[in-house]
Amino acid sequence: MPSIFSYQSAEVDWCEGNFERSTVIAEYYNTISNVSFFVLSPALLYLNRQYRQHRALPMYVVSGLLFCVGIFSMYFHMTLSYVGQLLDELSILWTLAVAYSFWYPRVYFPRKHFFWLSGVTTVISTLMSFIKPAFNAYVLNCIAFHLLYLTWCELKKVHRMAAVMVLWWVLAISSWISDRWLCGLWQAINFPYFHSFWHVLIAMSLLYCCPLVIYFDVSYEMPSFKPKLEYWPSDSWPVVVPYVTLEEPHKQC
Repeated sequence: MPSIFSYQSAEVDWCEGNFERSTVIAEYYNTISNVSFFVLSPALLYLNRQYRQHRALPMYVVSGLLFCVGIFSMYFHMTLSYVGQLLDELSILWTLAVAYSFWYPRVYFPRKHFFWLSGVTTVISTLMSFIKPAFNAYVLNCIAFHLLYLTWCELKKVHRMAAVMVLWWVLAISSWISDRWLCGLWQAINFPYFHSFWHVLIAMSLLYCCPLVIYFDVSYEMPSFKPKLEYWPSDSWPVVVPYVTLEEPHKQC
């Protein structure tokens, strides 16, 4: 029986050919495309620095966990080991759980009840990762439907950023599904790289999703401030990166 740390001991093997471009990296492009997560974390911290001054803990914790997602995903695709698969899926699961616990609006669910619900759900999903990790990967992606529902509920407030976030997510999940379900086609035309696109596109989606969540968090949890959306490098550019600034609270006479 192979060790759980052994190369190619995972249940999942993505469409990209193994060891075609390196003798030590199983899926070369799926591995290096995770650099997008290493850019994502510091970019979120830097662009949303004004919010970070008031809510440092969620910003540092979630950004740190996103960095860990990149590390574990890189390790998984480099080795295709069972341990790598578990670390990859569990890092995504716990990043989502922590982000929900920090930023889920109280207006939609009482905070105490929500902590219990999210905690139980996270524990069950963690156990499922050990029982059936391949199935758990599909479940993790389904969380996006709830995020899309929340986005739809608040769409009129931040229409542009929400719309672009949804676009990036649709492209990302399309790449993920294409690599999983149409692998034979992509291998036939010698282009098995859609899972690499998934890494980059989902990082771009998160670059829009996190400021969106921050915007709502300021609106609901910091009523003395007014959130304002800004775009880097300029609002007039066709491709921009959003971030949140806070208008100073009004002075009381």
